Amino acid sequence: MEIMSRTPGTGLGAMIRTWRDRLPPSAAGLPVARGRRAAGLRREELADLAGVSVDYIVRLEQGRATTPSASVVASLARALQLSTAERDHLFRLAQLAPPGVGAISDHLPPGMQRVLARLGDVAVAVFAADWHLVWWNHGWAALLGDPSVSPPRLRNFARDRFPVDAGPARLALWPVTEADRAATDAAVVSDLRRATGRFPQDSRLSALVRDLNAGNRRFAELWATGAVAAHREDHKTIDHPSVGPVTVDCDVLNDGDSELKIVIMTAVPGSEDETKLRLIAIAGPPATTPD
Repeated sequence: MEIMSRTPGTGLGAMIRTWRDRLPPSAAGLPVARGRRAAGLRREELADLAGVSVDYIVRLEQGRATTPSASVVASLARALQLSTAERDHLFRLAQLAPPGVGAISDHLPPGMQRVLARLGDVAVAVFAADWHLVWWNHGWAALLGDPSVSPPRLRNFARDRFPVDAGPARLALWPVTEADRAATDAAVVSDLRRATGRFPQDSRLSALVRDLNAGNRRFAELWATGAVAAHREDHKTIDHPSVGPVTVDCDVLNDGDSELKIVIMTAVPGSEDETKLRLIAIAGPPATTPD
């Protein structure tokens, strides 16, 4: 039984159930089967969207788990498409401080999630202001490999771009080349510097810049130039294990104040690359991933 709060139905488990029941599967981009009884999300659907086990959702809702980590709370808030105020309330119910004002946000507003869900199998991912991956869809996982195989704290495009050790890439599991690698390197670094002006007190961003400056010579050289700009577009070729090379346009859209980056991968209409993208989306992520 859930530990009783002063006002019935307002504890952590009760609120997760309430928010789960109100979110129709169609709003989360899930198919709706004929004869479905549940109007909202099922527990297993919420678990899949949030990247946790069904058993853990059950324990949270029953009050047998009461102190989820900040990363789990953030994932639940995104999966449930909570508003900023609701997300902060969820953090407090979990006995955690909500993200502070001026901190980089990993939260996807409900409106953004609705738009993303309607893009179908187009390869899309969302990054925070520090290029930390916070969301991706089926098309993205099929094209570049499923990021869920990597620990959440390592899912950062800048860390992949400027490695500080010999570890494997975490976000693109297949070889990727750009039309102009030097320009892309410079764009990512200048975009990070822009983020430090917007979020000067953010500890995750500060740690990222410190680590890359100390551990990657190329990053340090580019950082020393002091360039400030936004990374808006790129052209990439992915050496996909199922269909071979796929050349895509990579466009980066910015949501505004929170500096969330919506990254969209598309191919020239009517091209062979577009056909390959469709085949990849139908087949889904390959069953095996590189070491």
